[in-house]
Amino acid sequence: MHPAYSVIVFTTTTGAGYGLLIGLAAAIAVGLVPHDAVLGFVGLGTAIALVSTGLLASTFHLGRPERAWRAFSQWRTSWLSREGVVAVATYVPIAILGLGWVFGELLNGQIVTGAVLSIVGAVATLWCTGMIYASLPTIRAWHQSLVPPIYLVLALATGFGLLCVVLSIFGYDTRWAAVVMMMALALGWLLKARYWMAIDSAERTRTAEAATGLGRFGTVRPLDPPHTQPNFVMREMGYQVARRHSLKLRRLAVIFLFVLPLAFGALLLLDPSTPMRIVMSLVLALSASVGVLTERWLFFAEAEHVVMLFYRGGMA
Repeated sequence: MHPAYSVIVFTTTTGAGYGLLIGLAAAIAVGLVPHDAVLGFVGLGTAIALVSTGLLASTFHLGRPERAWRAFSQWRTSWLSREGVVAVATYVPIAILGLGWVFGELLNGQIVTGAVLSIVGAVATLWCTGMIYASLPTIRAWHQSLVPPIYLVLALATGFGLLCVVLSIFGYDTRWAAVVMMMALALGWLLKARYWMAIDSAERTRTAEAATGLGRFGTVRPLDPPHTQPNFVMREMGYQVARRHSLKLRRLAVIFLFVLPLAFGALLLLDPSTPMRIVMSLVLALSASVGVLTERWLFFAEAEHVVMLFYRGGMA
């Protein structure tokens, strides 16, 4: 599949934003951070900005962005529609949490209620995002049970990396956030490795022989190409990345998304001085951002739609 930059920005920024929201909401709910109004304003403001930027970027991939509102009507059958409904609904508990944190509670339990519902909404939205791709049997690399958990875990990892930055800037302890981030990174590394193994080794049952029913006669090859030059379907559905480039990009994703953030997260556990915490947290978050962008580009580039059987006569 052609890696659309708008969708890459959407999945990475919303993931980091929801991950940061989950971290902040959990921290304020259990008392890991004080009711600092400025911290709440900056932290939640950053999370909302990332989520909103990602959701707006997703509309740029549509042929008619002004009709994006119609996607909300298909929530009974469409994971994309469910994602949109849940994402918009999650703004309500975020507002409840933010108003209570920044301006003080109007009702008892307002912050905890808003925090819990924000976490539920963020997790549900991230799961719906993963299911948009996992529910497509026509794309073998996406139709994997590991896809939704990977989206959720990587969102937590990148979000808690940003939380380390926010906490360090305000001079608060970052060690607990670094521990959660490292746990998410370790789990994400394991899941991503298993995902790559799955798409590399899975049996390719969708072949030209199976599609035509002529497999008993031998290999099926088209006599003539259906088009004399690449068309829209071939460009969008049949994008190919060379195997050698794919392996290099996987290694870069592992280094920037997992190895370096884990190393800097371990350094944060040593509780360095505030200036060093800020520098380490920024490097950690920047490395994770580069890594998740690379991982997400590969997620799209390595996928191929089954329709390419018609054009290449091979396997999808």
